[in-house]
Amino acid sequence: MNRIKISDRLTVASQPELADFPSIAAEGFKGVINVRPDGEDDVQPGDANERRAAASSGLGYEFVPVTGQSITEADVRAFQKAMDAADGPVFAHCKSGTRALTLHAIGEVLDGRMAAADVGSFGAGFGLDLTGASRWLERFLTRQPVVKGFHDSRTGSVQYVVVDPETRHCAIIDPVLDFDEKPGGTATTHADEILDFVNGEGLQVEWVLDTHPHADHLSAASYLKQKTGAPTAIGSKVAEAQELWSGIYNLPELAAGGPYWDRLLDDGDIFSVGGIEGRAILTTGHTLASLTYVIGDAAFVHDTLFMPDSGTARADFPGGDAGELWRSIERILSLPDDTRIFTGHDYQPSGRPAKCESTVAEQRRSNIQVAGKSREEFVAMRNGRDGGLPMPKLILHALQVNLRGGRLPDPELDGKRYLKFPLNALKEAAW
Repeated sequence: MNRIKISDRLTVASQPELADFPSIAAEGFKGVINVRPDGEDDVQPGDANERRAAASSGLGYEFVPVTGQSITEADVRAFQKAMDAADGPVFAHCKSGTRALTLHAIGEVLDGRMAAADVGSFGAGFGLDLTGASRWLERFLTRQPVVKGFHDSRTGSVQYVVVDPETRHCAIIDPVLDFDEKPGGTATTHADEILDFVNGEGLQVEWVLDTHPHADHLSAASYLKQKTGAPTAIGSKVAEAQELWSGIYNLPELAAGGPYWDRLLDDGDIFSVGGIEGRAILTTGHTLASLTYVIGDAAFVHDTLFMPDSGTARADFPGGDAGELWRSIERILSLPDDTRIFTGHDYQPSGRPAKCESTVAEQRRSNIQVAGKSREEFVAMRNGRDGGLPMPKLILHALQVNLRGGRLPDPELDGKRYLKFPLNALKEAAW
């Protein structure tokens, strides 16, 4: 095991043996950060074994798995958070130490403590090649647009503010209206957090966009339109979803469409966020009305793709289709390799920090439900898996709101609003 002391706070190293953990603790280290994904080689101990070895040695432990080609800003921030959480010096390792130092160096540049031009010489001073970090920073500092994600831990949803850094115009994508189904309470806490960010950064909201009518949270699009005056949009095939669900809910007014959005986008339609071109891509399969928004080098794929360690969306909602989902995934993965993919949910498998960003190349290479699979294999997997999944707990709450652009039902004569539930309307309950 090779180790390099970077500062009094950080040492980076190659892969330690499990037997090394007691001596690491004895030397005064308080935490270990493992940045190696499991399965890189046959001899690495792996996350679970390292976690146990750290615990038995009295060491804190964090797992921030990255490859050189898949590092995102969220990974850098997770590394920094792990550093901050340690009570003293940190022992960070990968296979050689390079990735651990890369995460540290990128964070130093993003926080203004190091110039991007100095990263190469900084690494060389420790005998490590940080060319990858320099290239990452070059792409990050010149790319368009800037994307800020807001993770809602209650529903696992990710909301986005997408910014043109030159004009300071932005779009808000998939905002969440807070809802507690037990008392029937609604709130605007998460939407107001977005507004605070927008106002604090001096941004002008140009669009409020939903990728599809969500089944697991209520949309805050209508609320944000009221607050910002920005137009709302969704895919034009929402009319087909309204037609379908109008029968399920016995709400004939839904079948008429209704002026719930300012613009309905067709496949290939162009719009802009400041000076950055946006494009709508029809990506059905999860729902009848699903769209992907490609804005500059960033694609917002809603629930079609999750992070590579989580797979893909289910396709068993009314109007869903696994074959159509596969076709949509193929469309997304035909974008340039370095296109940034922003997913609409993250459920933090294995308890890892929430993540929402990957790339086309990473998804194609390592998505656990897509990589190396044929269409037939995918459809069989998706149909078999979905058959045993319960419906989302908020699906009947959410869709009657979201098919109206996030508008709550009108108050009745007593001044209260009521949600309507059709009984036994969906697939057999998963008792």
